[in-house]
Amino acid sequence: MPRKSTKFNFENSIEELEKIVEQMESGDITLEESLKYFERGIELTQSCQQILSSAEQKVEILMQKNGQQQRVSFDSESTPE
Repeated sequence: MPRKSTKFNFENSIEELEKIVEQMESGDITLEESLKYFERGIELTQSCQQILSSAEQKVEILMQKNGQQQRVSFDSESTPE
């Protein structure tokens, strides 16, 4: 099935967040630049959280059986509730 092209790409956003963290941790940027990076990081984080929440809801819907919803943990050591 072809992947839908979305305005917001989760994987690219994670990569951008990693680059932002590297820049901020380097200590080679000004306070003003740090604030701009921080603001962008917050935007990316919020968008990623929304996408993950939506994905979790879709997984829960797909896991419904016989009218009863079964929550499945993504932790391989856990058992379904």
